[in-house]
Amino acid sequence: MEVEETVETRTSWSTAQGEAHSTLCDHAGKKRKQDPAPGPAIRINEDEEEDEDDEMMSEHMRDSEEPSNKRVKPVVKSNSLTGVITPVKTPALKRIGQSISRSISFRTEARPLPPAALRPRTKASSFPRRRNSQCWSDTVESHDLTAKEIKRQEVIYELTQGERQLIDDLSLVKKVYYEPMLKLDILTESERGQIFGTLDSLIPLHQDLLSRLERLRGSEKTVGQVGPTLMDWFPCLEAYVTYCCNQVGAKALLDQKKQEKRVEHFLRLCQESSFSRKLDLWNFLDLPRSRLVKYPLLLKEIQKCTPPEHPDEDSLPDALDIIQSIVAEVNKKTGEAECQFYRRGLAYIEDSQRLQEIQLSRFLYCHGELKNNKGQRLHVFLFELALVLSRPTEDKDGGQVFHVYRQPLPNYLINLEEIPDGEPGGGGSFRGAFTGGNDKVKNCFRVSSRGRSKAHPYSLQANDSFSKQQWITCLRRAIVQSRDRTTLSSQSQLCLPPDPILCHIADLSLSSDTDLADHNSR
Repeated sequence: MEVEETVETRTSWSTAQGEAHSTLCDHAGKKRKQDPAPGPAIRINEDEEEDEDDEMMSEHMRDSEEPSNKRVKPVVKSNSLTGVITPVKTPALKRIGQSISRSISFRTEARPLPPAALRPRTKASSFPRRRNSQCWSDTVESHDLTAKEIKRQEVIYELTQGERQLIDDLSLVKKVYYEPMLKLDILTESERGQIFGTLDSLIPLHQDLLSRLERLRGSEKTVGQVGPTLMDWFPCLEAYVTYCCNQVGAKALLDQKKQEKRVEHFLRLCQESSFSRKLDLWNFLDLPRSRLVKYPLLLKEIQKCTPPEHPDEDSLPDALDIIQSIVAEVNKKTGEAECQFYRRGLAYIEDSQRLQEIQLSRFLYCHGELKNNKGQRLHVFLFELALVLSRPTEDKDGGQVFHVYRQPLPNYLINLEEIPDGEPGGGGSFRGAFTGGNDKVKNCFRVSSRGRSKAHPYSLQANDSFSKQQWITCLRRAIVQSRDRTTLSSQSQLCLPPDPILCHIADLSLSSDTDLADHNSR
């Protein structure tokens, strides 16, 4: 009987709030009576615990955030929690190395005192938590433009502001992350080069575009023709090929280094600071790629708002073609780099697992973490020409290695079957692992191989219906394209012209036989 295996997905496709309570005390630390409105006050005493990294960290972070020396603050009542919503899902942060003791005291002195006002910070943070959402209309006092032209100016202004914000963020990464890591010797020179890549070279590139856009603004703060400027500048974005191709290995190395205490502590302190806007280092490193894919969208909006007979009418389509071709090239090269990275990370248990289709694959359709019928989590790769199941482990250096699990399947031999939700799961471990004791399966599909007895069928389970549909869509596309490629390859081999050398040999053989027959007849 063939064994069926299933998988639950955490797939990658080709992406805490807290309250502070404090007390009100006089300068001598004595209790004093409060008005009844604020209620009981809470005094928090924090034990200081600083290591060498904290002392060195305070030197380079002093310009970005002012540490608070106040031990007690008045209680502020609020009906809702206050916090910052991050643009990406990040785990809750826990403070390490602090021991907090709280004592609650009620005010009993006879003379009531008014609550003390909060002292304003003497120095504001250099990098605010929230972005300035100012529009172009907020920068001009009056104008006589049409609604369509106003929309055009707004999009151009958004393009300009986006460049300014990206420059600020990249400069922040260099100042707060790269240089301190160099000073504190947290990473080696090679590791810093691999994680940050060519990010430093992108700053002057975007500064150039920003200065060009600002020069286009007239006395009334409007921009006339922007197409030729973008056409001339967009070819500079070919530098993104190198940066984005490096990101695959950079992300893996950064995740590996986060397991080290010094690196994790440094990155956590930076993320908790106000200048980071609660973003971690990888969010900042991924900003250039996000910016790159936004250029075609902004250009299409400008083109949509450009009236006929405008000077930009002819140049904007050409600029759009340039940026779309660059984005396509970056995506292609990045996909090839990702495929090569994960191919190198595969560890084969048997030589029969080393399929030629894996080595010939140029890109990945998708990959993700799945769960089989035994409750084991597997990492599944859908390469261009093969489907590979693996078990992720760590090597001696903490890097990730993927041990190939069972026999990989060539895409052109895959049979795909979608299992409807609610179908009986069967007995044994299939039922228990898939459904947690339930009798019916959910979000499952099955892949098997045609004509290969060594390859077992695998029943795979996604963690939700959306992930299941994504896997099925990618598998169908991979199967069709792989079979088409196989068919074209077979047809091309049949239609190849005969080798001239072989034809000459055949002629010689025939002529030799003829000469021999003539000689015998004589």
